[in-house]
Amino acid sequence: MSTDEQFLQRALDLARQGIGLASPNPHVGAVIVDAQGNIAGTGTYTYAGVKHAEVLALEAAGSKSRGGTLYINLEPHAHQGRTPPCTGALIAAGIHRVVASMPDPNPKVSGLGFEKLRAAGVQVDVGQLEEPARRLNESFARYIRHGVPLITLKSAMTLDGKIAPARIDRPIRDSDEFSGTWITGEDARAHVHQLRHQSDAILVGVDTIRSDNPQLTDRSGRPRRRPLLRVILDSHLRLPIEARLIRSVVAEQKKDVVIFCSTPDEQKIIRFEELGIRVEKVTDLDRKGRPDIRAVLRRLGELEITSVLIEGGATVNWAALTSHVVDKVFFYYAPMISGRMGAIPFAAGASRDFREPFQLHRLHLHRFGEDFAVEGYLRDPYGE
Repeated sequence: MSTDEQFLQRALDLARQGIGLASPNPHVGAVIVDAQGNIAGTGTYTYAGVKHAEVLALEAAGSKSRGGTLYINLEPHAHQGRTPPCTGALIAAGIHRVVASMPDPNPKVSGLGFEKLRAAGVQVDVGQLEEPARRLNESFARYIRHGVPLITLKSAMTLDGKIAPARIDRPIRDSDEFSGTWITGEDARAHVHQLRHQSDAILVGVDTIRSDNPQLTDRSGRPRRRPLLRVILDSHLRLPIEARLIRSVVAEQKKDVVIFCSTPDEQKIIRFEELGIRVEKVTDLDRKGRPDIRAVLRRLGELEITSVLIEGGATVNWAALTSHVVDKVFFYYAPMISGRMGAIPFAAGASRDFREPFQLHRLHLHRFGEDFAVEGYLRDPYGE
């Protein structure tokens, strides 16, 4: 690895420290190396901290910035936003060279920062470690380019594609804890919380709540700026009041649950809202009268949700795939074969729109103890 790549890797590591703290803005880390080749200042962007990573690095470096090099994973911004343009601060500080992994994915400003730096005589080099830099900010790219969140479809299943045994419909009791069946081991389940930590929201259907009674929380132990938004698709508001998810809202007063429904029953809506649950009626419905998942995701984009992790059951998974809203998948596999009659498949439904298999690209394989996972993309988050 070259010296430039080593410093850029340090910038990427700093940017990752902002995961959970920067949304709806991008993850950015900056390293300033002085004229003698020593690190003089570093910075990590967080939304609450306001100041951009390069400004924080400049402040830490002080006079050592003059004649130095900035290493950064994302193009310095040249427009007025919540803060003044960073390019002006870099030029005023006497930065001699800027090494960046990638341009800003926002098409309205992409390239402007590099252009202003070059016009001021700053040497600009772009493109090293671009692939990890793009992966780090893929949710920002999807959101800023299309106004909708990046959608990751996550599931844990057996080798024959089963996510649960046959469903038993029974009421949830006040004393119920998680009532589902673990398929994968502890290492894989711990990694799920990393995915949740990287996400602004988690989305499931009401049947997942009724059958498993999950909490749907981020238990990674890492800090986050805003709570993980728990999104429930519940056409007729069948969500049990006794569910752990509901009880957590009442006990903690977080107001981090939103239900999307299609019911005209105002009394049910009032009942949930009195408990601190936000309910939104969706007028765009699918063929079965359920909230159209595309309309739901557009609404989440309006709420500045940049990334959604779908952890639904077979029906929600099928709806997401056949509605073509999924950007990437993360499938965990346990080394077992279900072999059970009536076991629930990963996805099930009927759609006239489904004609061809869904082809994954840019595959990444992961190992978690005895389990493994396949990560892949259905489309490029940076594409049109």
